[in-house]
Order: sequence, then C-alpha cells, then structure tokens
Amino acid sequence: MYPSQSFNQPPGALNSSEKSAMLYSSSPPPPYQANPAGYPPSFPSQPVPQGPYTQWPHPGQPVVAVQPAVFVTTTPLANLVPDYFAYSIFTMLCCCWPLGIAALVFSCSTRNANFAGQRELAEKNSKTALNLNHAAFGIGLIFIVMCIIVKIVL
Repeated sequence: MYPSQSFNQPPGALNSSEKSAMLYSSSPPPPYQANPAGYPPSFPSQPVPQGPYTQWPHPGQPVVAVQPAVFVTTTPLANLVPDYFAYSIFTMLCCCWPLGIAALVFSCSTRNANFAGQRELAEKNSKTALNLNHAAFGIGLIFIVMCIIVKIVL
C-alpha cells in the first residue's frame, strides 16, 4: 500500500492535486459549434409539442401507428354438452376395451371443448363418444351371450 493513501480510498485512487494535473495536462476541448453536422437551426413551421413526453415526426419521416394488443379469452359453455365419461369407462372396463378407450378419448375431448366454449366441436365429439359406447356395449353384450350359450351347449 502506498504511504500517501489511507485505508478508506480504493487502491487506484488519486488525491485531488494529481487529478487536477491530469485534467489540465491535455489539450483543451474543441470550441462549441452552433450548428453541428449541418442541421438546420430551427423548424418554424412545426408546432411546439405539448407535454413532457410528446414526440413529433421529423420532416420526411412516415408516421407509424402502433395498435394495442388484443387478448381473446374464452368462457365455458352455459349449457354443457354431455360427455358420457362414466359410460366410456364402463364400456372400456366391462365390454370392449378398444372401443371403450376410443370413446374415453372422445369423452375427454368433449369435456375440453365444453370448457373452451366450442359448442360445435363438443357436440361432434359427444356424438362420436356415444356411438362408440353403444358399439362397445353391443359387442360386449353379444360376446357375453355367446359365452353363456357356449357354456350351456357344451
């Protein structure tokens, strides 16, 4: 540590006489120019902006208008379309599981469309789920009747 510096100053700090010698040792700055880079001194035909943050376009520049952002939100349907979720689980577990799984997928899609407010999609998925459930129930019922007949006959 330098003997002229105290503990309160950072290691590279200089005293005021060293700073003033450094300031005036170089050449003085260039004189002030009233019209730098050839800009016109004023625009008398332009109005003075009102308010602290008002900006006007420069002459020859186009005006760009920025539109506000639009956020679209959806609301759930007031009258929900039936999704046949329980019927789909029953047909998947008890009757015909491939058609039951497909019916369960369409039931979930119906539920999602209901909450997204898409009535047409919800009705289409609901009808498909119901048809798949009926088909799975019919196939399962036929299979159970066939098993009973085979057990009785043999």
